[in-house]
Amino acid sequence: MHIYLANPRGFCAGVDRAIDIVERAIQLFGAPIYVRHEVVHNKHVVDRLREIGAVFVDELDQVPDGATVIFSAHGVSRAVQRESERRALKVFDATCPLVTKVHMEVTRYAREAREVFLIGHDGHPEVEGTVGQFDTVPGGAIYLVETVEDVARVAVRNPEHVAFVTQTTLSVDDTASVVEALRTRFPALKAPVKEDICYATQNRQDAVKDLIVRCEVLVVVGSANSSNSSRLREMADKVGKPGYLVDGPEHLRREWFDGVNTVGVTAGASAPEVLVQGVIAQLRLWGGEVVDELKGREEHVIFALPKTLREVAKRIDSLSSDSSAG
Repeated sequence: MHIYLANPRGFCAGVDRAIDIVERAIQLFGAPIYVRHEVVHNKHVVDRLREIGAVFVDELDQVPDGATVIFSAHGVSRAVQRESERRALKVFDATCPLVTKVHMEVTRYAREAREVFLIGHDGHPEVEGTVGQFDTVPGGAIYLVETVEDVARVAVRNPEHVAFVTQTTLSVDDTASVVEALRTRFPALKAPVKEDICYATQNRQDAVKDLIVRCEVLVVVGSANSSNSSRLREMADKVGKPGYLVDGPEHLRREWFDGVNTVGVTAGASAPEVLVQGVIAQLRLWGGEVVDELKGREEHVIFALPKTLREVAKRIDSLSSDSSAG
């Protein structure tokens, strides 16, 4: 059995940054550190952070007064931001900078009193946070559209003053038909100056396009609540091949690979490489003899930690140095 390994795969810059923020906060302030929602959508990552002192909560009313809280990579609404300020919580924002870009676009459209279409999945934390950026103003509104049918049904007050933004964890392929439907129905539609789609999501989907033509079965390492991981698995459906989304090697099933000569392996943007290697190790036990790592688009993006967290770390380092010198 030949194993093909996609590139790029796994952690993106936004996920790396979010995990680093939680780890640094625990290191600097000690446990517990509260995190609103899963900092990234991966069970392995969340369980590991929980073991070292992260406490994951659904809402801020579960966070004690005066505590330190981290907002997840998916972003939060203005209401959550205001509540944290009212309660004087110490906040470190792990929102991915690419999500922040979308929030800024929505804020600008709100000031312009535009009606805005958000292309995304209902119930996803990123969508909730983005919708929550829209401060209600006369003439303005925001509508969630997932499908071409949604576009046909939506009612707007002023079709000459509309715009759209996109959930970052979709892809150009995911959104193309919806964007086209919006442009057809609303010729005056204002688009983002720069694509909202996350570079990492698109790169990982492009890598799977290359991978899927070489393999009979696709294995995607990622959690079921990860939007970008689910989209990768769905790419197997589009070409009529079996595709499986697994949290780790313990969820693989031997019968998936009976009589299979070629297997493709990739990972969503929130899945760590250690899980990918675990999957490969299990496939080797079941007959995988050759591992061929495909060449893909190189990624060199790095997102800096929040300024406030960097400043705290510097102050603590300075105090430690002074103490050692004394």
